Amino acid sequence: MNRKTDVVIAGTGAAGLFAALNLPQEKEIIMITKSDLRSSDSYLAQGGICVLRDEEDYDSYFEDTMRAGHYENRRESVDIMLKNSREIIDDLVGCGVEFSSENGEFLYTREGAHSRPRILYHEDITGQEITEKLIAQVERRSNVRIYEYMTMTDILMEQGECTGIVVRDRKGDSFCIYAKDTILATGGIGGKYQHSTNFPHLTGDSVEIAERHGIRLENLDYVQIHPTTLYSEKAGRRFLISESVRGEGAVLYDKHGKRFTDELKPRDVVTRAIREQMKKDGTDYVWLSMEYIDREKILSHFPNIYQHCLEEGYDVTKEWIPVVPAQHYFMGGVWADSDGRTSAGHLYAVGETSCNGVHGANRLASNSLLEALVFSKRAAKHISRDTL
Repeated sequence: MNRKTDVVIAGTGAAGLFAALNLPQEKEIIMITKSDLRSSDSYLAQGGICVLRDEEDYDSYFEDTMRAGHYENRRESVDIMLKNSREIIDDLVGCGVEFSSENGEFLYTREGAHSRPRILYHEDITGQEITEKLIAQVERRSNVRIYEYMTMTDILMEQGECTGIVVRDRKGDSFCIYAKDTILATGGIGGKYQHSTNFPHLTGDSVEIAERHGIRLENLDYVQIHPTTLYSEKAGRRFLISESVRGEGAVLYDKHGKRFTDELKPRDVVTRAIREQMKKDGTDYVWLSMEYIDREKILSHFPNIYQHCLEEGYDVTKEWIPVVPAQHYFMGGVWADSDGRTSAGHLYAVGETSCNGVHGANRLASNSLLEALVFSKRAAKHISRDTL
């Protein structure tokens, strides 16, 4: 049976959830997700979320983001993200998100290509902490209805404007959801790769649908490979070893136990170095060692990584672990402006689905959650203004 609402949001990751929370409560909202509510890549994010620490940090943070993106970033978008970062953190804290702190002050960690520590975190499950708290807030909203196991198969277009989406439920039945405004927040493309840190159901649906309708896309070849995922001969999603581990002092070794690269270079540089070393050594992986990180630091900052590796037979406090690059993040997507608007009227794109130019050709570590939240909030506010 067809349905009608004010706003329909395809995707229940951090971007979709935050958009819903920033829309007026008098608007009726329908959210759909292809799998269960918590199976989004936002939920898997380990390292943390960046924040502009102070005004003195602006120039270096801006430069770090631009340099990692090979200066192909949209400068306006980067500026917007940085200047709104503290407000986003305040919003998250207001939603109940707990970041690691000491004596009432936030603790910051550092990751590759950052010139200083500016990343807030919650152990090594920052994405889970943020997403769970956003879900809790959304579930309190009487104006929001969430439908799981529904796949968006198309969008509805009339004279260049989007009027909703077509969905298919788990029984295979299709119907339309008509809406004044539509937000695409369906995540990345990892499901198209044999080795990826993404959930397998994330297959770039929004991009494919937008392409069919001639909606502007951008940088579809900009795909980020994460340098360090736990090597396994098992099929399925690869377990991410957060870049924060290297930020805290972990090092990479070749088969002879010798370091071969600067572990804090941008991800694409480290990935290239690892692949070259594997080819040189004739191996399927390189070694990551946490020997220079205090054991208590590992257990307190990286408990999830420690436990998962233990379950796979590796004690990271005592031995090296095998790691290999895997597909991780999509910098391209549905073109969006600084308010999340696409080239079609009343159609917005946010999060990894979108390409607003923040990341350029390569994403700076821990900018993804921040970018998703900053621009999903702006999209929601634009919808609010547009309907006044």
